Amino acid sequence: MNGFNRRDFFRTAGAMGMMGGLAEMGLTQPAGNGPVVHEVAAPSIGADEAPKHSINFAVCGMSHDHIYGMTDAIIRGGGKLVAWYGAEPNKVARFKKRYPDAKQMMSEDAILHDPSIQLVLSSTIANERAPLGVRAMKAGKDFLSDKPGITTLEQLAAVRKTVKETKRIYAIMYSELLEVKAAIKAGELVQQGAIGQVIQTINIAPHQIVQGGAANAGNGGADPRPDWFWVPEQYGGILCDIGSHQVEQFLYYTGSTSAEVVESQISNIAHPEHPKFQDFGDMVLRGNKGFGYVRLDWFTPDGLGTWGDGRLFLLGTKGYIEVRKYTNVAVNKAGNNLFLVDGKEQRYIDCNQVSLPFGPQFVADVVNRTHIAQDQEQALLAAELVIKAQMQAKWVKLA
Repeated sequence: MNGFNRRDFFRTAGAMGMMGGLAEMGLTQPAGNGPVVHEVAAPSIGADEAPKHSINFAVCGMSHDHIYGMTDAIIRGGGKLVAWYGAEPNKVARFKKRYPDAKQMMSEDAILHDPSIQLVLSSTIANERAPLGVRAMKAGKDFLSDKPGITTLEQLAAVRKTVKETKRIYAIMYSELLEVKAAIKAGELVQQGAIGQVIQTINIAPHQIVQGGAANAGNGGADPRPDWFWVPEQYGGILCDIGSHQVEQFLYYTGSTSAEVVESQISNIAHPEHPKFQDFGDMVLRGNKGFGYVRLDWFTPDGLGTWGDGRLFLLGTKGYIEVRKYTNVAVNKAGNNLFLVDGKEQRYIDCNQVSLPFGPQFVADVVNRTHIAQDQEQALLAAELVIKAQMQAKWVKLA
């Protein structure tokens, strides 16, 4: 009889779905005793107001399509795109079509020597960004770089020296914090003490080399990856490149002002045709106010429907937060999902209406000579940490 009952149990569970069968038989536990709250985060007060400041800015190099998000952020903040320069014909044609009112320049120097331009943006090839930024600062202009903003310690030393000498701003667009609404909301909650002191950040950052297959080559764009994408000396390596987003978040959410790389490793698992390329990497970080772990890869499958299922986990002394940045996998396609659990309740917060403050704040920083949009030391410390993580990373070859 016992054997028959056991077989009957599994037959029932299989027909209903294992969890459904368990629930039907009363063998599952409740999800929790606390209330579950669903809410929609409102825009910040004054978010719909016109920008308070205006500046002239230019784009100098557009090798990565991140330049569009960077440009649009500054325009939202009150900036006027007056000029631009690009070297790649396919990028030039697309940029010119999108911003037809700005003047095309024929060289970097033409932009750097224009006294009417206050700010220069660039997403040129990664290892060329810092030298360009140094030249821009010496020409009396502030600089906003795509990430990674710096790829070597020698470049970092030159940037720090020039910032000190010129009093110019060298900013880096860490867009996975600055341009992700749920990440902004997570920062507000942390600052309000919603989960107590942040002990650890965990960032899982999968990416996709070609989104949607050959018919949609490139990361959301119309072009295949350029030659420099595969060369670590040019793109910085996986930890320095895409890892810079995550290390900056580790510093921001923990409040750490000093930190070290405890361990890091890299590998090329599935791209033997590009032997120097790194398609997987991770690192462990220790700061003076918290711990961090970062995992990076280029293995997002087409079935996800977007370029990566980026996740952020914040462990606090009084609760925790999870941010599902770009999709809510197998639930819905909407991004900016935030989950918070504390001593009283479980909360789901839809953050899609949250305001993005970086653009207005950064334009105001250029005008007022402040650092509200991005802490200068933190931005460069994040760059330093990922460069060191890359330099000391152990190359692992799987069997």
